[in-house]
Amino acid sequence: MKKYLVALFIAVFAISGIAQTKADEKDKDSKTETKTENALLELANATLKAHGGDSFKNMKSLTIIGSVDVTPSTFQQKIPATFVTIFAGDKYRFELNNPFQPIKQVFDGKETFSNVQGGFELPPVNRLGFPVIQKIGDKDFVISGLADDKEFKKGFRITSPEGYYTDFYIDKKTGQVKSYNSSYVINGNNVTTSVEIDKYRTVDNIVIPERYAQRFDLGQLTVYADFKAKEIVVNKEISDDIFVLK
Repeated sequence: MKKYLVALFIAVFAISGIAQTKADEKDKDSKTETKTENALLELANATLKAHGGDSFKNMKSLTIIGSVDVTPSTFQQKIPATFVTIFAGDKYRFELNNPFQPIKQVFDGKETFSNVQGGFELPPVNRLGFPVIQKIGDKDFVISGLADDKEFKKGFRITSPEGYYTDFYIDKKTGQVKSYNSSYVINGNNVTTSVEIDKYRTVDNIVIPERYAQRFDLGQLTVYADFKAKEIVVNKEISDDIFVLK
């Protein structure tokens, strides 16, 4: 009888020990997850602050006009072009004017218009890249870690409600974005793009990329583009006529 009681006590303590170990592991995982979330949020908020903080967060509109040299990998000569991007809330207008195929895409807050034939549309330009920094703190834009950043110090990923994501890499000295990349699907083809920022300009306490190099990997074709902003205007009143779908 004593042997059975001893065995019973051993079994009870063993089960209790296992349960406690699992509880400890769960608590440890929860604390690690919380620590990770806090580290990423601190880094993201510091990045937003480095680009103007509340001034950037509350920016009503942004207009950028400039030049761009486009070089397809199959064509060694640079193709000169000009570009215009206008953001106002969720609305935007993007134009890339060149001798071969001018591109225009407009979003009026509900619908999208693109002048490229065949139903081709760029991903929403306010859901990818640098403009997404303004969305830090918005609950619908999820911040997560980078796959190659175990200490959560290199940067972070922002994913839009539609599932578009951008990976931001941060300059340790300035706290500003030094590069970012993302991938998306156009007409069934996966496109990967990466940006290296060379120079910033501060306008009304908001730090905006002035010069940057962008690369598009389109599978069999790679396109390089060097952008240079000539005019950057923030918080200018933008007429709704700018976002008419045509």
